[in-house]
This record gives sequence, C-alpha cells and structure tokens, in this order.
Amino acid sequence: MKKPSDSSTKIIAQNETCQTMSIEDIAKDAGEYYPSKDLQISPYYSFPYWGPLLFQTKLPPKDLKECAKICRKKSSPVNETLAGVIKHEHHVSTKKYTDILSPYLISFRHGYSQWYGIPLTKTIKMTMAWVNFMVAGEFNPPHIHPGCDFSSVLFIKIPEELKEEHKKFSGTGGGPGSLSFTYGEPQLHSLFERHFFPEQADLFIFPATLSHFVTPFMSKGERISVSANFQLD
Repeated sequence: MKKPSDSSTKIIAQNETCQTMSIEDIAKDAGEYYPSKDLQISPYYSFPYWGPLLFQTKLPPKDLKECAKICRKKSSPVNETLAGVIKHEHHVSTKKYTDILSPYLISFRHGYSQWYGIPLTKTIKMTMAWVNFMVAGEFNPPHIHPGCDFSSVLFIKIPEELKEEHKKFSGTGGGPGSLSFTYGEPQLHSLFERHFFPEQADLFIFPATLSHFVTPFMSKGERISVSANFQLD
C-alpha cells in the first residue's frame, strides 16, 4: 500500500474499506483538540484482523423459496440432538440444501482465505441440516456445535409482529429474537460479543465452536430458520 502524505491517513477497517481523513479530522472525530502547528505526529495507522470469521450474506428470493420448500414439520424431529428449547426442530435433506447453498459456500471459501490469509483447499461437506419453527417463548441457550468445523443459520421467514416487537425494545443487548455471538471472556476495551436482529434471507456461517444463542420473543407468529453443520474433508 502506498503510504499517505503527512496531511492524510488511511484507516483500514475490518470490512476492508479505507477512508482518507486529515489528522485534524481524526482528532475532531475523537473529540480531541489538535494544535496542528505545534504537534508533529504521523497520521498513518492500521489495526489487524482478530478472532474468528463470522461470514454473513443474503440469498435472493428464488433461492430462499427453494429453501422454504425443503422445510417441513412432517420431517423427522431432531430435538434430542440439539440445545434449543424449541418444539418443532426437524430434519432437512443435506443433499437438497447443499445444492442450493453451493454458490454461497464458494463465497464463504473466498471470505475464509481473505480473513485468515490462507486458502481453504479442503472440501466443505454438509453433515447435518435442520429447520427451526420458533414461536413465542422459545429460545436457544448459549451453545456450540461439537463434532464439526463450521455451522450456519439461514432465516427463511421473520414475522411482522416480531419486527414490531423488536422496534419497541429499548434495553441493552440484542433484544427479542436476536442472534448473538460471544468470543472469549468479557474484557475492558474489548469487542467480545456481536448481536444481530436477523432479516429474511440472512445467512450466517461461523466456526462451530463459536458460542452463540438466540433470545426469545413474545409476539405472535412463527419464525423459520434452517441450520446446518459442515465438516472440512
């Protein structure tokens, strides 16, 4: 990268975007007074990537519709193998789901190489998939997915009532129906958690050992999501 001049800096963010700002603007943005004539410092700085890869993308309506077709309450239940306090958790065909997700796994492979700085050369094999039909009062406690390398969740349907409930939430944390990830111990000056209120068609892929949880909601309606585990072969 070309080093910027003394009057500007390149701020390198984790989303790989760069912004050029003067040192006076940086000081102003931080709420600090900068006596430019009296203080001589370099305005160039960067910060490295850190922690696990949390990949997020969105499926187009056509692919989302195909995913919805393979989600059925008549499929065999899988509750006994899962941590969720959810009545309807049912098997999804890994073959059919893999056929739909294949293009997005290519994007994930590229994101992996960008994040970790090494290519992902192994095959990404889906080992298990299931659908969650979540209603008021149900939730997923903090947990991980042992026995695999990566996990994912795709949100098929978000009830309008839940959207309104979340808009009215004024507390701390992610709020009703949120998806949260935690990494490491809570520390001062450390970003150790991320909260998301999922939108329809949102797909998240993350390390299977990254702790995550889903908070309950109280509104009417049924939220539908599909989860899957992956093994690197």
